[in-house]
Amino acid sequence: MISNIISSKLMIGLLSIVIVFHLCVLFEIIPYEIVWAGRINSLDEMRVFETISILINIIVITVLFFKSKNIKNNTSNKIVDVIIWGFVLLFALNTIGNLFSKTMIELILGTGFTFISSMLCWIIVKKPKVSAL
Repeated sequence: MISNIISSKLMIGLLSIVIVFHLCVLFEIIPYEIVWAGRINSLDEMRVFETISILINIIVITVLFFKSKNIKNNTSNKIVDVIIWGFVLLFALNTIGNLFSKTMIELILGTGFTFISSMLCWIIVKKPKVSAL
């Protein structure tokens, strides 16, 4: 079984790659038609969705740093765990959503990524306390 320390490092690495990907979409290096299940209809809509996605990924990374105690905070570990459980649910629901994608790239890569992310977050929240990354 994979440890929560390794899970945290993998999640931070994966989410960093995802942020770079979404920045490439935002700056139109990658066509926006291949993301969001192929359902984005305009540049303005894409900018909103991509900005939200980037912010969510930054929040997830920040929460993972809180969990690992790399960022000093006064937040209860229980609150951090509840937030991570929310991410487990978010990634699991996103996995289901990706199964209905209009694009093969998102169907295969997106589904795999969100499933793995859900499992890694589950490991992080279920295993004993994470030590510093």
